[in-house]
Amino acid sequence: MKRLLLVCAGMLLVACSKKEPPPEPVRPVLSVKVQALDEENLGRFAGSIQARYESNVGFRVPGRIASRNVDVGAEVDKGALLATLDPTDQQNQLRSAQGNLASVQAQLINAQANARRQQELFDRGVGAQAQLDVAQTDLKTTQATLDQAKAAVDQAKDQLNYVELRADHKAVVTAWNAEAGQVVSAGQQVVTLAQPDIKEAVIDLPDTLVDQLPQDVVFQVAVQLDPSITTTAIVREIEPQAQSATRTRRARLTLTDTPAGFRLGTAISVTLSSAVKPRIELPLTALQEVDGKSRIWVIDPQTQTVSPRDVSLVSRTDSTMVLANGVKSGERVVSAGVNSLKPGQKVKIDEDSPQ
Repeated sequence: MKRLLLVCAGMLLVACSKKEPPPEPVRPVLSVKVQALDEENLGRFAGSIQARYESNVGFRVPGRIASRNVDVGAEVDKGALLATLDPTDQQNQLRSAQGNLASVQAQLINAQANARRQQELFDRGVGAQAQLDVAQTDLKTTQATLDQAKAAVDQAKDQLNYVELRADHKAVVTAWNAEAGQVVSAGQQVVTLAQPDIKEAVIDLPDTLVDQLPQDVVFQVAVQLDPSITTTAIVREIEPQAQSATRTRRARLTLTDTPAGFRLGTAISVTLSSAVKPRIELPLTALQEVDGKSRIWVIDPQTQTVSPRDVSLVSRTDSTMVLANGVKSGERVVSAGVNSLKPGQKVKIDEDSPQ
């Protein structure tokens, strides 16, 4: 009996000597919230807002520019005076044409009087038919010469009016190609006018990228100085050949809408993206490879514990990876320190982790 009591006491002592293992420490981790991507970024490019319709205008007559009446950036209405030529030559041509007209008018009076006189003589039987015919022919010729002289006067007046260069429509002056005192020829480009009503984005794209653009490409356009002013755009036209020096092709984009901040000449930033099948992109540091399998650690928001999950990779770069499956949008994944985690381990999400 005494021996039995000793055995029981020993067993009690052994049982009391065993202690519960200490709990796993709560491990702080960096994490990211999973977001499904449905667009592929194709690049960011600089450009500017330009008018879709521009016209290069010049004088209809040659001469020396006497004045420039507007500056670059000025808004002008239809009929506004842009520049003038020295009108001396055109004034002299008009005076010459007017003098010639007066001379022909005097000749016409004489021809009319001679024709009447020859007609009266012929009617009285004392005039010859030949003389009457000559007088009537001279009258018709003089009348035709008068018409020609009048047309010359009208033309000289038009030439004088052409020394004034006026806007054909409401526009914004975007460039001057001649200065006061410069001699220009008829039709030479003097000033560029842009119609401000319809604007578009203009950018230069690498030749290699243009050939790879999908048909559903989306352009996000933002003002460089104020990125909050944005809109979208689609391709209107792309130059068929690349510029030899830069190997780029100019693209003109039709804007979906035109916010007030999109003024002519505004510098813009254009981002290209294309719709793709939804996919998951995570930092490469979230990947753990064990026995040839790829897995990530998912955080349970209720218990604040982690559990491993096998995933399939579509592609990877030096810093990111794209997953085909294994995780859903909205779940939180450990993004650093995955090699020291254990299943069911409690973790503390770092406050700096992306939400």
